[in-house]
Amino acid sequence: MLYSLPNILTISRILAIPLIVALFWVKGDAARWAMLTLYTMACITDYFDGMLARSMGQISNLGRFLDPVADKLLVSALLMMLVWSGDISGLVILPALVILCREILVSGLREFLAGIKVGVPVSGLAKWKTTVQMFALGFLIVGAAGPVFWHAEITTTAVGEALLWAAALLTMITGYDYLQAGLKYMSEDHDPPTA
Repeated sequence: MLYSLPNILTISRILAIPLIVALFWVKGDAARWAMLTLYTMACITDYFDGMLARSMGQISNLGRFLDPVADKLLVSALLMMLVWSGDISGLVILPALVILCREILVSGLREFLAGIKVGVPVSGLAKWKTTVQMFALGFLIVGAAGPVFWHAEITTTAVGEALLWAAALLTMITGYDYLQAGLKYMSEDHDPPTA
């Protein structure tokens, strides 16, 4: 199933990460727009890989593993590079940190629950969180290279920062929901998973 179309789309998202990261060292507006183009294509593959896997009957364990890993790698790499480049600075580092911490928490929780054979479905609110987060990162990637909205003080960076705060709020809510769902299994004794 490695070469199924859904898995190829997911792998292409992972392969886009080093290209996007490399563009942080290229100066100029064209590099920012190139980053946004690659990032947008990666976001589109995130939508289509799951949809195609379901419609084509090609849902696989590899795909179930790769899809969330690709998402977390993309988001984590972008947040770190945006902080490194100064596009995220000051208090705006806090929502970036909240998002990173939640990704680690949910990954650990999913690993624990998988060990006791319990699945964690993605909630509707978590899908909204992902959408807001995708738009926030897109605006922050473009940054100063983007157009000015309405008044001079409403820049693409300001829009990206506001969306990042909104994504962090949704991140905390959904992270708490996942943690609360997992805590009931953590407080019970289960046989350890067999090797």
